[in-house]
Amino acid sequence: MTATRTRTAEPTTPDDRKTTYRDAMREALREALRTDERVFLMGEDVGRYGGCFGVSLGLLEEFGPERIRDAPLSESAFVGAGIGAALAGMRPIVEIMTVNFSLLALDQILNNAATLLHMSGGQLPVPLVIRMTTGAGRQLAAQHSHSLEGWYAHIPGLRVLTPATLTDARCMLAPALADPDPVLIFEHGSLYNVSGELPADAGPVDIGHAAVRRTGTDVSLITYGGSVPKALAAADDLASRGISAEVVDLRTLRPLDDATIGGSVAHTHRAVVIDEGWRTGSFAAEISARLAEQHFYDLDAPIERVCSAEVPMPYARRLEEAALPQVGGVVAAAQRAVGEPGPTGAAAPERPPVGGRSG
Repeated sequence: MTATRTRTAEPTTPDDRKTTYRDAMREALREALRTDERVFLMGEDVGRYGGCFGVSLGLLEEFGPERIRDAPLSESAFVGAGIGAALAGMRPIVEIMTVNFSLLALDQILNNAATLLHMSGGQLPVPLVIRMTTGAGRQLAAQHSHSLEGWYAHIPGLRVLTPATLTDARCMLAPALADPDPVLIFEHGSLYNVSGELPADAGPVDIGHAAVRRTGTDVSLITYGGSVPKALAAADDLASRGISAEVVDLRTLRPLDDATIGGSVAHTHRAVVIDEGWRTGSFAAEISARLAEQHFYDLDAPIERVCSAEVPMPYARRLEEAALPQVGGVVAAAQRAVGEPGPTGAAAPERPPVGGRSG
């Protein structure tokens, strides 16, 4: 364990307009701890070390060990303790280092947190927030890099959030803590260092609806989390080619906002779904199926999917980049959707054949 190490938090104030995704998350935690004495943070290395990705730096010194609790290396144990605390009236925030390690607590999340309200006939709500890092792109290899949030979006009884912007990083936590049901927040590791301007009037956000991050008329790029910046970059590239792309940030994977997704496709008549999960059984497949069910006659072209290669995530940087959805692949998929040829000498992949290998 790394609990014996210490790091120094960068000075920030809630009034700073220039901030990072990491600092926005920290300010959200600080506000929650100041606002409600029932709130506490628990997880591996969240105290003295400041969290695996530095989100909780300085909070132990400010709020003390009763409210910033370092837990033993047992995801099942401390997630179970968080469930018990929520049942007892507390508002716990549990941090799991990476989504891969959350599988060690899957029994607690699925068989307890997600089901107790139903199994108790409405008597036992579980107002628990679980934060975890997801995604690849940082050379952390196969045990720290996968995108499994789509698995959790499969489970009734959970709300699944994927903040992609500074505003969502700063403002999703408050409504998540107010939700009577367990809420899972997936923070893409590639976003922590992203910096930008946080609007001075940023406030609690609507965690029930998707957001259109860029309007367009020719094709809808539908994605979430760490793939949102790639979709926006792809939209810029497509604009230079005369293709107007709309970018839809799902924000919430469960419950899924069918109306915003469908409204975008009804407007553009073409869809590209970008998902860092594996293609087979992916969340992109769920979105594609819903569009086919609900908007078949709005579609002027087959739905395109851009997903990760179906391999354990490689460690080597070039192999990792090749395995992940990239801007070039999104651009190529959008060009196929609108019926235009791909880039000259393209390295952009063809659509994987049905039943064949994908990647």
